Amino acid sequence: MDALNAYLANNSYLGSDIGITLEDYKRFDEIKEGSFDAAVLPNLNRWYNHVSALKSKYPKFDHLGNAISKGTSPDLGGAPKKETAPKKENAPKKDNAPKKENAPKEEAAPKKGSPKASAKKAAKAPKEAAPKVEAAPPADDAAAAKKAKEAKLKKVIKEGGKRGVEIEGSADMGGLQFFSTSVDEPEGDDELLLASLKAMNEQAIPGDEERKGCSGHVGKTIFSAGTEQLAIIAYVPESKQGELSCEEWLKNTLSIFQGEILTTGKDICTGRVKADGDKGIFPLKIREAMILEANNYLRKRGLFPEDNDSDEDEMVFGDDDFPS
Repeated sequence: MDALNAYLANNSYLGSDIGITLEDYKRFDEIKEGSFDAAVLPNLNRWYNHVSALKSKYPKFDHLGNAISKGTSPDLGGAPKKETAPKKENAPKKDNAPKKENAPKEEAAPKKGSPKASAKKAAKAPKEAAPKVEAAPPADDAAAAKKAKEAKLKKVIKEGGKRGVEIEGSADMGGLQFFSTSVDEPEGDDELLLASLKAMNEQAIPGDEERKGCSGHVGKTIFSAGTEQLAIIAYVPESKQGELSCEEWLKNTLSIFQGEILTTGKDICTGRVKADGDKGIFPLKIREAMILEANNYLRKRGLFPEDNDSDEDEMVFGDDDFPS
């Protein structure tokens, strides 16, 4: 488990760099709940909670309807298990020789022109084999779906990297330690929203033409609205965990619309509010109210700068603050 924890410090998944795989599910099933100390192995704990939520929601197919990929077992630095030699199969028993059947009696030759003769002649005539109908080759749906998924992830990462730079600039100018905003590309998908947060927190690459990420030092709650749910992810960097609990921040934000926690951790927690037309809960409509609630929780704890010249309730950071 120590090796898993060390590996997950720099990787979101075990079987792939970009998404959940059956390898993650397999390793998850091998670890019993409560068998490790979350405080000692925080990276393993975060992965375990995230996989638990995804396995429950997407056991065989992802949000696009594609089969969960098999994945590749990661190299954790341990010696590979020795494969046991396959058991030798017993030689098949010899079948007893079949009994000889008595030769059928020959029938008297029918007279020419009789119905029986015609029938016998027709029976002896060779039958033409019906032409085989070849099945149409299946469309390359899997390849097309994979390409679409990769293109979508690329857009999510691009938007997250750009938003991270904007958050860094706003934090530096306004003295903000914590931030609340929304992104569009994940479209309410929990897994893609996590990829967006990771892009926001990426360190700048020296010499890169375009600056990306750079906001890993800023705590933030990010919202993404889809048709079925509003996905939410809260992040508190290690340096600020003494000032604010990531889980309590998210719980308070979710409470106004009875949302649910999906995964918890000291640095990252995820949750959602499902759409409910009967209760008037629509992800896009409740998003701004929840951003406001996230900021109000910060105000109560003295972690959000006040502006005496403006109405506090209007200090909401949404899409209008970050034009595309």
